[in-house]
Formats: sequence, structure tokens, C-alpha cells
Amino acid sequence: MTGAALIGTWITNQVVFNGVVQGLTIALVGLGIVLIFRSTKVINFAVGNMGLPAAALMAVMMINYDLGFWLSLVTSLVVGAAFAAAVELIVVRRLFDAPRVILLVATIGVAQLAAAIVLVFPDLESTRGAAFPVAFGGIYEFWGMRISGPQLTVLVVVPVLAGLLGWVMNRTTFGRTVKASADNPDLARLSGISPKNVSLFVWIVAGLLSSISIIMLSGIAGSPTGIANLGPSTLNRALAAAVIAGMVSFPRVVLAGLALGVGEALVRFNWFNQVGLIDLLLFLAVLVAVFLQTRGTGAEQSSFSFAPRTRPVPERIQQIWWVRNMGRITGLVFVALAALIPLVITQSSRQLLYTQILVFAIAGVSVVVVTGWSGQLSLGQMAFAGVGALFAASVNRGLAIDFWFLDFEAPGIPWSLSLVCGAVFSAMVAIVIGVGALRVRGLLLAVVTFSFAIAAQSYFYRRPFFSGGYTDSVPFERGEFLGIDLTSERSYYWFVLGVTVVVIAMVGHLRRTGVGRSTIAVRDNPDTASAYTVPSARTKLTAFGFAGAIAGLAGGLLAGSAQVVPLNERFFQVSDSLQLVAAVVIGGLGAVAGPVLGALWVKGLPAIFPGNDSIPLMTSGIGLLVLLLYFPGGLIQIGYSARDAIVRWMEGRIPADDAKQSAAPPPVLHHMRADEPPEDVPAIETHGLSVKFGGIRALDDVAIHVAHNEIVGLIGTNGAGKSTLINAIGGYVPSTGQVLLHGVKIDGRRASARARAGLGRTFQAATLFPELTVHETVMVALEGRGRTGFVSSALVLPPAVKRERARASEASELIDFLGLGRYADAYIADLSTGTRRIVELAGLLALGSTVLCLDEPTAGIAQRETEAFGPLIVEIRRELGAAMIVIEHDMPLIMSISDRMYCLDLGRVLAEGDPDTVRNDPHVVAAYLGTDDRAIERSDQ
Repeated sequence: MTGAALIGTWITNQVVFNGVVQGLTIALVGLGIVLIFRSTKVINFAVGNMGLPAAALMAVMMINYDLGFWLSLVTSLVVGAAFAAAVELIVVRRLFDAPRVILLVATIGVAQLAAAIVLVFPDLESTRGAAFPVAFGGIYEFWGMRISGPQLTVLVVVPVLAGLLGWVMNRTTFGRTVKASADNPDLARLSGISPKNVSLFVWIVAGLLSSISIIMLSGIAGSPTGIANLGPSTLNRALAAAVIAGMVSFPRVVLAGLALGVGEALVRFNWFNQVGLIDLLLFLAVLVAVFLQTRGTGAEQSSFSFAPRTRPVPERIQQIWWVRNMGRITGLVFVALAALIPLVITQSSRQLLYTQILVFAIAGVSVVVVTGWSGQLSLGQMAFAGVGALFAASVNRGLAIDFWFLDFEAPGIPWSLSLVCGAVFSAMVAIVIGVGALRVRGLLLAVVTFSFAIAAQSYFYRRPFFSGGYTDSVPFERGEFLGIDLTSERSYYWFVLGVTVVVIAMVGHLRRTGVGRSTIAVRDNPDTASAYTVPSARTKLTAFGFAGAIAGLAGGLLAGSAQVVPLNERFFQVSDSLQLVAAVVIGGLGAVAGPVLGALWVKGLPAIFPGNDSIPLMTSGIGLLVLLLYFPGGLIQIGYSARDAIVRWMEGRIPADDAKQSAAPPPVLHHMRADEPPEDVPAIETHGLSVKFGGIRALDDVAIHVAHNEIVGLIGTNGAGKSTLINAIGGYVPSTGQVLLHGVKIDGRRASARARAGLGRTFQAATLFPELTVHETVMVALEGRGRTGFVSSALVLPPAVKRERARASEASELIDFLGLGRYADAYIADLSTGTRRIVELAGLLALGSTVLCLDEPTAGIAQRETEAFGPLIVEIRRELGAAMIVIEHDMPLIMSISDRMYCLDLGRVLAEGDPDTVRNDPHVVAAYLGTDDRAIERSDQ
């Protein structure tokens, strides 16, 4: 064996070779992750476990029945492909149109299902102690290295498979078909491509890659007994390789896998006594790779339609106090019953169990915030709970820091105050981790937090800063709170019950304030949220930090129940985080009461029926999959259905008052105007504005200007660059050139900052925020007049309450002004296109913008509604005193409302002037209008 020292690190041929073999195997699993992501925009957390049934079957066939290697291998691969196909057909296909975060959660359930299949695999236990079957055995000597048969297999198989996969995906018609299906499924269908068939194929390929990888890893390990444990470890490394590769590049996955494999081999060889060091380095690698991703990386955003909805209560029924307070009454009944439990069940062990169920529910509330509200997925919430618990224990006993130039000791603080410190510290850790992961669109936060959870349990928990020198567990004895002794299990249960009620009430209140509305708006439609001045990255980061604080508090309470913070497998592990996500989805992801039901289901049922073997299956990944497939709203949906039935029953008993007339809308809304802008400079102007998409120049040196209180029409063929122009003006696409708003340069600012400066806009699709009501949507727009304070809203301070009431009143006034009163409590997703466009205009009025960019405001609506839009746009211009840029294909409409017009063609200004001049310009006629008057005058002017 030869070797050399490099900067204090020993490098040998054998170590590097072992690392290359390990890296190639990691790369093979990473190829499956990238393949699924490129094809369906799903991060597949099951790819590491999908090969477990195949590997287990091969071990049983060879070791127990001696069926021959090649027969066993082929059969196992067929089973692996069949398992992947079943997953796609039963799970993925049913959730095909669901938000990507829901599919990601489903893959976690699939991973747990695969592990469960292996654990109950017949005859697998009898293979213990036997060698895993391999194609080539023996040891070969080469260049001073010992090369085993399984390692030689990896060296040959992985490069061949990687090259074949890269050629198919990048050089063949089928590969282009897969890419087209992922980029635009609707257009792919029109072209005769079935996205679902494409999905089935790539899942089968991913299943084969996972099966081959796990089989080869088992062969290198030499024993089938570790099969069930290969999945999570392999997944962490494969995810790291995929993220480093940007989730798109097959060659970069192979290179990243090789780098990770060799790096891990060197670290283990040189620092073998540093437990968990490799997991720390993997976490840091993922964190840096995600931070360096472009902002556009990730799955497409979609509305979170799996959040349970409730029917709006008619105003005439809201007058009945018990109907109006139905939710509060139900909550009080449950709290009263929960408070009586320790008086009925006096065993301390049972009271401790009920306490831990409540703590699990509190931790679940953090998942509701980060996933149910923000649309992201954290797989490390119990790791944040562990960090919070350990920090709370540290400050409770007296914090000692000896790091670099810091060397001091702080006295211990009371137990109850240390809980708060643990929550704050956990929030800070979450914010640091989320800075990189939440600046890009998509679900990379799940990868980062999964890696963090593994690093926490193997490395962070055992740092002296947290452990204080303890090896097995850190003491954290509970004290008293406000003079109340909490040493008994009964008193501590009541204390935790009180904290649970406070946390749920606070989070429920925040959902009804600007904080909750803004977070859901960013989740549903980040572009429109930015147009309403809501900063997407900051809003998601705030939600993640808040979720981290809740998790940290739950961790301190859980440690207080056991009076220790264990450093072993008892609490705060990766499996606990996955179980927490399952519990919240089962209970109901969009409701603050969902985690309570989920905790009772996942933690309570096994405790109530300890001898029933079917209960763990119902509360594991299988239960998660069943709920996702057939009861997507979770258990809370049952309660919502009962509530809606009561509302319908009351509607039948109390007839509508037909004689009641709605009040006439106010004629003007001058108080909605922003400060009058200067009139001596253009309201908006651009100079040399250009946009490139790859090698295509979508906008080429465009210069336009719009005067104060002027309506400028923008016309041109599809693809002429009209939407790209207002996207560049609004900050939604990268551009070069200058954009000036009232003489002030705004190019380089984020879209939300430009909106705060007075630039409003609408979008072609008029999607808005599907899971918010009309009233809530208008209140999101009112955030442009002043952000809702997080702390004041959470603490229900009087100024926050007063501001919330004032905004609700302003929103109602705007809704009535535009005749939307009967839709105020309707969800945006349930409205027609025309009604949604009027809601968009209500948002512009709420913003009080001084410049409005309207992108095809009549697209998708009936001609009768189109004819009514012209006067409405002019009226809004009068109310706001705003300048407007209007993109429109309805020529009679755009010419009737425009003071001036621009015509674009191939990203350049083709003509400008008053409507008649532009209409009669021969270049415009040739390029856009044509010579048929019937096409121009399709409706009366």
C-alpha cells in the first residue's frame, strides 16, 4: 500500500480507491433523484429505500433457496421495477396534480413502506451471518491495492449505467420528450405526449437504479443484515450529490458523488475518532450548494389545495352566537376534557405519556407553520427541538463558552426562562439554515433540514457546548413556574396543556392577521405577492424561524418531561422528524388543531392498544399514504364536514331576508390614493431595456415613457415581448438597462421593493391566491400601506388589533365599491376569471399605486364583461390618479381607453403615437393588425 501526506492528511491509493467505489454507488442513487426531479419536479425521498425489497429478495433467494446468482438478480430487479411501477401507479399518479410538497411527503411514506416490507420479509432473519451474494468474489491485487469482486463490479456497472442514462436523456427523442413533459405538461399533451406515461417510465428506471445500488452496497458490506439500515445513510449522500449537481446535471451528479465518496473515505481514515464529522461536512456541503443555486431552481409553485376548507357562514346565521363561536366552543370542550384526565387516570406513567403526546402536538404546530402556511417542508423539526432542549439545559445549569477568543461562564437561569432561551436559540438556528434554502423557489429546504437532522443526531448534540461533558444524557430537571411546583407528573401535565392551548391560540390568531395572510399569499403565488409588496424570501424565512422557535419550545418541554435530554436514540432523531410530518398530515396540515389529532393518532393509538400489531401500520408510513390518497384534508376534515353540515341545517331553518337591500357603494375612494407624485417627470420610463433567455433576445433596447395620469396601450403579436417588458419593469425577470419611476432609478430592486415604490401590476392568468378569500386577498394588498408587525400581532397588542380592524373595514369598503360584496367570503379558486380580474383591480386600489401595469385585463372573460372593463379601468385611473400601461388584444377596447400606444415586434418598438396614428401605421398593419377590418372591429367601439 502506497501513500502520501498532504497538508497533514494521509492519502493512500487504497483509501482513494475505496472512496471512488463508494462515490460511484452514491452517484447511482443520485442519478435516480435527478431523473425523477427533471421529469416530474418531485424530490424523491424514497429513492434510497426503493431498492430495499429487491436486495432483501435477492438475499433470501440466494442464501435460503440457492436459486443461482443471475436468476436471483434478474428476479430481484424485476421486483424492484415492479415496486417502483406500483408506487407510480398507486401513489404518484393519484397525486399527479397535487402540489409538489404533497408528493414529496408521499415519497417519505413510500420510503417507510419499503423499510416496513423488508422488516417483515419472510425468511430474511434466517440470512443473518451469511455473506450477501455477489457476482464476483475474491480479492485482486493491483497497484498496491486490494480490490474485491463487488468493488470491481461497481467500477464497471456504474459508469456504463450513467453513460447510458445520460445518452438517453440528453441525446434521444425520448429524452427530449421527458424534458418537454416536465417543462410544460399541458403543451406536451397537445403534442401527443402523455406526462403520466413518461412519469411511469422514469419511476421504473429510478427503481431499477435504486435496486442496483442497494444490491451493490450490500455486496460491498458483505452481509444482508444491514439492508434495512442502508436507505437513510445512502439517501443523505445521494441527496447531497444531487443538490451539488443543481438537481439537473447527470455528469455533475457522478462527479459530485465521486468527490463525496473520496472525501468521506479520507475523513474516516484520518479522523476516525471524530464521530459524526462526515455528517457535519455533508450538511455544510448541502447548505453551500443550495445557497449557490439560482433563484429559479426548484419545483414550480402551486396552490396548496390539500389544506382543508370550510364553507363561509352566511351573515344572517353569524348573528347566532353559538354558530359564530362554534370553533371556540369545541376547543373549550376538548380542553376541559383534557384537563380532567389526570384526575381520572392517576398513574404517573400514563400522565407522562399524555404529556409527551401534547408536546408532540406542539412540535407539530411548527410543521403547520412551515408547511401548511409557507408551502415548504422541513424534515428536521425534531432536530430543532433537540437543539432547543440542549441549549435550554445549558443555560439552566450555567453556560460555559471556551471557543477561540471567547472564554466566559454565565450563571444558571431559572428553568422556565431557559425554555424561552431554548426557543429563541432554535429560531436563530432555523433562520441561519433557511437563509440559503428559502431564497430559491422549490423544496430544497427539505433536503437541507434532512441533512441537518442527521448531522444533529450524530455530531451537534455531542458538542461540549450542548452536552456539558455528559456522554449519555444531559440533566434538565424541571423546576417551578410562577410559584407552582411542577415536580409531579400531574402538575407538569397541566402546565404543558396550558402551553399547548397558548401556542395553538397564538398561531391560530396569527393565521387571521396580516402575518398569516402574507405567508399563504407567498405560498400560493409569490409573483403576485411581490406585486402586493410582500417580500417572498423574508416572509418564508420569518415563518421558518417562528416554526423553529415553536419546535425549540417543544424540545425543552419534552426534555422537562423526561428530566433529561438523551443523546442516544430516544428523542430528537431523524425518524422522529419524519414521524412528526406524518402525524401532522394525518391530523390535517392546514389547521392548527390538526397536530393534536395527528399526535393522538400516531402516539396515542399505539399506547392505547400496545398489543395490536395492526396499529403501528395505521400510524406509520402506510397510514400516511392512505390519508394522502383518500382523505387529503386529514382527520380535521371530518370535523369541518360536521361543521358545514350544521351551517347548511341552520341555513334551511332561517330564510334569507330578500327585502334587505345592500348599501350603495361610495362614489369615490380618494383616501386610497398615495401621495401625489411629481408631474414634471414621466411616471415611468425605460432606457435601453433588454432581456435575454438563453440565446434568445426577448427584449431589445426598448425605450418607452408614460406621463403622469396617462393610459398607454401596448399591442403586438404573441411573443412580441409585451409581457416581458412589464415583467422587466416590475423586476420579475433579469434585465439590463434603466427603469425610472417618477425620475428615480428602480432597476436592480426586487419586485416587492418596486411595488412599495408605487409600481402595481396584474398578471395574465389572474390566479391571485387560490386558498385565500376575496376579503383576505384585498387585505394582503393593504399590506402595501404598512406591514403587519409579527411580535405585536402574536402578542395581540392593542395597536395591532386596532390596525387589523381598520384594514378589515378598508377591505370591505373596496369590495363594496367594486360590487364584490357577495363574494367577500368566497375563495379565489372558486371564482370565475372575470370576477378574479375585478378582485385584481381591488388589489390595485388597495395598494394605491401611482403606476399600473395591466397584462391583458380582459383575457379569458366574456365579450359582455370586456365591454364593461374599459369604463372600469378609466374609473380606477381617476380614483388613483395613476399612470397605466395596458397590454390588450381587444383593439376597440385598447384604442378607446389609451391616450398613446406602443406596438412591439420581436422585442423592439415598432411604432408609437396616438391610437389613430399607430392603428394606421403600415408597419403595424403588416406585422399585427392585418388588412381585414372585420378582425380589427370585432366589437363596437
